[in-house]
Amino acid sequence: MDKGIYCLIFENPGRTIHVGALGDLMFQPGWYIYIGSALGSGGLKRLWRHISLAHLQDKRPKWHVDYLLVHPDFSLRYAIYAVTGKPFECILARSFFEPGVPAFGSSDCNCSSHLFYRSSDPKKEILTAFRKLQLAPVIKTIINPQV
Repeated sequence: MDKGIYCLIFENPGRTIHVGALGDLMFQPGWYIYIGSALGSGGLKRLWRHISLAHLQDKRPKWHVDYLLVHPDFSLRYAIYAVTGKPFECILARSFFEPGVPAFGSSDCNCSSHLFYRSSDPKKEILTAFRKLQLAPVIKTIINPQV
């Protein structure tokens, strides 16, 4: 399986939800970008695991993003990914600046966050960020049965 980097893009109506060790977090209505890495042995299978969890709701949350994937008010709208063997996850996360959700998805690095809020659909912004890293982004549209 190819290795790479990905973004999961969620839309939500605004809710407070419990996110594991981070506790109860308030999410504004709008869009959220989660940035993840798929450089491990499974490669981009990690992305497909996230998409499957959003649809099937068949596993307990393991990572911070899993709490969003299984919450009925967070709709996974699409994913953007690129094949690469380079560790671009944190570089991409730093390119989104604020507002980020403090410590979300970044417990294994020095980033302030890997989850970022936008009031409108961030697709163009994400595609631009991937291209600035000389990556060829691919968009995976999600048909969400929760909606």
